Amino acid sequence: MRLATFNLLHGRSLSDGTVHADRVHAAIADLDADILGLQEVDRAQPRSGLLDLTAIAADALGAPTHRFAAAVAGTPGETWKPWASEDDNVHPLYGIALVSRYPVVRWQITALPAVPVRSPVYTGPDGFRLLQDEPRVLLAAVLDTPRGRLTVATTHLSFVPGWNLRQLRHAVRALRRMPGPRVLLGDLNMPTGPVRAVTGWKPLGKAPTFPSPSPRAQLDHILADPRGGDRLGRVVQVCTPHPPVSDHRPLVIQLDADTRPPGRPPGPTARRPS
Repeated sequence: MRLATFNLLHGRSLSDGTVHADRVHAAIADLDADILGLQEVDRAQPRSGLLDLTAIAADALGAPTHRFAAAVAGTPGETWKPWASEDDNVHPLYGIALVSRYPVVRWQITALPAVPVRSPVYTGPDGFRLLQDEPRVLLAAVLDTPRGRLTVATTHLSFVPGWNLRQLRHAVRALRRMPGPRVLLGDLNMPTGPVRAVTGWKPLGKAPTFPSPSPRAQLDHILADPRGGDRLGRVVQVCTPHPPVSDHRPLVIQLDADTRPPGRPPGPTARRPS
């Protein structure tokens, strides 16, 4: 089984600042993930050409199952409001997504504690601006895999120190109410040390993922709940490819058990960490 997490930066390339569907499609296809968590995902946003990035990712992986979970209606850094209901689907949306080659038994979306104050954010040549952090959510699915049921979730936590720890605790509590084994994929906006201290969960891959041109920090994680985590199998490969989109590198792990959907050919076996 191959799992991956990837902060898409809404599909933007650092080389030219634009978003192209074919470039996003190729970047996702190269991951060859059976289960993929995505963060900073746009739907119907003018800045990303009104694309549905979740649908593009699912098509790239040949995955029949996918779901997008909106955090805001509008555009982060500009005008937005917290996503409230399906009625907000008429607006540009921004959030996270989960894509799976395995069937989903049930979905669950959990709102995480919101940061109540504005925080300084570096926005480029203009320096720092006080911005309100957008809402954060946890998107979880119980998957029916050839080795049995598996709970997988993805999230994108706040950049505000302390609040991301609070959100992580909330996410773990929510996942503990779902069937094991349990795996959390996502951009947690903190390094491995605090993540493990707060959760007690096992990192399945350790490698720097940010910033993508020359990674120095691991902000993106794949974690397994030690309760039942031995049923996942052994990690035989960890890699961080350098795709042509985003300021993060994806984190990809390969488990030794062959749990691919029937008829799905195995992916590349000779990849090396980049």
